[in-house]
Amino acid sequence: MRGMPGMPMHEDQVEVAAGTVRALVADQFPEWVGLDVREVRSAGTDNAVFRIGDDLAARFPLRREDPDRLRAALAAEAAAARELALVSPVPTPVPVALGEPGHGYPSPWSVQTWLPGHDATVEDPAHSLGFAEDLAALLTRLRSADTRGRRFAGGGRGGDLTDHDAWMEVCFARSEGLLDVGRLRRTWAGLRTLPAPDSDVMCHGDLTPPNVLVERGRLAGVLDGGGFAAADPALDLVAVWHLLDDGPRQVVREALRCSEVQWRRGMAWAFEQSVGLVWYYRETNPGMSRWGRRTLDRLLAGADG
Repeated sequence: MRGMPGMPMHEDQVEVAAGTVRALVADQFPEWVGLDVREVRSAGTDNAVFRIGDDLAARFPLRREDPDRLRAALAAEAAAARELALVSPVPTPVPVALGEPGHGYPSPWSVQTWLPGHDATVEDPAHSLGFAEDLAALLTRLRSADTRGRRFAGGGRGGDLTDHDAWMEVCFARSEGLLDVGRLRRTWAGLRTLPAPDSDVMCHGDLTPPNVLVERGRLAGVLDGGGFAAADPALDLVAVWHLLDDGPRQVVREALRCSEVQWRRGMAWAFEQSVGLVWYYRETNPGMSRWGRRTLDRLLAGADG
């Protein structure tokens, strides 16, 4: 579910209703007038998602941002998603259109193809060796894509671990009473100074449970491909900690021939993400908070092993 009813997940959250979506579609994409519009409840935190008919999904950013900056970001995400769709061995949404603000909604928004299936917050693949094999095949294919000389250039996960020290301090302070903060600090101290990778590869960038589609224990698709970019090869290893228990996790490690440093950098990126999930979404999206805590349990067991 996208948060608790009536409780926004972000201080700057923008709400959008189905009636607003219908009005925006009628004004900007009259060819879709008459198609059913309905909200998709999900564990995602960045966008409200509405299906348009059977084949399309509209995504409305939930956080208020400068429209020009957001429009440029959505265009860049669409280009990245198209590039991902060309190399992914499993289905991923294809961008269709960009919409403009209107009818009280203040931001640009996007439309893409709809993929059926259950995400990994609904169908848990934690014990599936078949899913682990599928995930390894996906990461192998993404890593083999041409970077065209690109290197990591973002401000989020995927570059220098120590760039996240300030955020981790916020997370540690906000996690008092929720988690064993002393243990978390010691774990981060052991991960944050791992050697940098020799070179970047193409990464999905956010292989978390809401972005992974599962069917009968196998990987059926990946969502939110707008972050496909060059980054630390370990970045997409967050998926093994978010999604898999120990046995299947080792299947991925062996298939990718991960070095100890790369494996531990993957732990570091998953750790940085999960610590924030637990406190930030504790009240507004308890499901997200719970799977952040589950990932931390796996990471702490792995760090001790």
